[in-house]
Amino acid sequence: MLILKDRNSLRFLILLSFLTICISCGKDDAPEVEDPPPSSAFGEVELIKTYGGSGIDEAVSVVEATDGNYMVFGTTRSTDGDIVGRSGSDSDYWLLKISKEGEIIWSKTYGGSDDEKATRITKTNDGGYLMSGYTTSSDGDVSGNEGFQDYWILKVDSAGTILWDENFGFSGSDQAYKAFQTSDGGYFVTGFFDVSASGGGGNDLHKGENRGVLHGVGEFWGIKLDASGNKQWRRYFGGSNNDRSYDAVETADGGFLMTGTSESVDFDKTDPKGSYDYWAVRLKPNGDLVWTKSYGGNEIDNSYASIKTNDGNYIMVGDSRSADQDVTSPRGNADAWIIKFDDNGNKIWQKSYGGSEFDTAHSIVQRENEDYILSGHSRSNDDDLLTNNGYNDAWIFLIDKDGNLKDQKSIGGSSLDYASEAIETSDNKIIVVGNSESNDKDIPLNKGSKDVLIIKLKT
Repeated sequence: MLILKDRNSLRFLILLSFLTICISCGKDDAPEVEDPPPSSAFGEVELIKTYGGSGIDEAVSVVEATDGNYMVFGTTRSTDGDIVGRSGSDSDYWLLKISKEGEIIWSKTYGGSDDEKATRITKTNDGGYLMSGYTTSSDGDVSGNEGFQDYWILKVDSAGTILWDENFGFSGSDQAYKAFQTSDGGYFVTGFFDVSASGGGGNDLHKGENRGVLHGVGEFWGIKLDASGNKQWRRYFGGSNNDRSYDAVETADGGFLMTGTSESVDFDKTDPKGSYDYWAVRLKPNGDLVWTKSYGGNEIDNSYASIKTNDGNYIMVGDSRSADQDVTSPRGNADAWIIKFDDNGNKIWQKSYGGSEFDTAHSIVQRENEDYILSGHSRSNDDDLLTNNGYNDAWIFLIDKDGNLKDQKSIGGSSLDYASEAIETSDNKIIVVGNSESNDKDIPLNKGSKDVLIIKLKT
């Protein structure tokens, strides 16, 4: 038994006990204190920047260049600011190469004396790029025009130098929305055209069918090109109302899946759901129809993008105002809506995302870990949305392979801000492109009425 003979001994014992406890706690508990579980870095902003002049400037698409920089594709009406070497009040394709830090490496415009509208850029296996959209010009960089708006496909090398261009159309409104290289070294183009203005033309493999007299003002229109951009075949599909393809992918058998929105209830549209539907059209490699399939509910459902998933199925994304049939979990005014289906068009799952206001998705990519990155815009600040900075924010969100929401980020100012496309880069960053009319909050600068918007996030 320890007997304390004086007050100093008592003090020493208390101090020794305290130090022993501290050392012991530090040794046993240090891993919990010093190494807490890591939190997700998704949505951490590395860069927000605007580009343009005093006019209307918009970005619609982005790809990563072979050197790790970024190729941003859009449309410009400006003749000042970041846009050099053009004049006039018309709009042109605008291609920017920007560094990882957001600095412009070079900038080029393409077009004629009338309007061009950009829709998508894709990479080709020679290190160049394929740009799609539509034009009303017949001069300058545009080699021809069949009347009003034509598909305009532009092939450029890695430096942005034009290698060839092709236009396709008739006397009506003909708008290309995506062109991409196919497994045979050629190209496929999707979009829509006004068959009522073509006199039934535009279906090279119609095999005697008199379709054009009966079909409406908008048809899915697919064009297959060879490696030099020469037409191999054209096919159109739809009904007596508006049918518009905004995306397409090559299927495993060398055929194609064209996707978009359909208002029709007849002809090729055999299973209408409501006012407007997501519509998928499956083709053989020669353009013959395999099947068509509608998805949605009674109200307006518009699909803007699609992908072939890593497991060989497909996903379509866009927005839905429906609350019945295929749409089972609506959130508000309009939701971002995703549907996954197999190669026969059979639904696998569907999900809605958003809040009480208008929310939409305009792009989707799949990551190596099977997650998906989506981009669009939102007016909500409730339910799935945490914040809203103004009238409309750019919106980027992450879901797992089963469609469960994992994380999301809204970016914008007090005015209109949109995200058109998001990609994941080779160094695991997310690059988002769109446009902005804001000049406050998340948006550092406005150069004109509408600017190209670039956002770089950590994943």
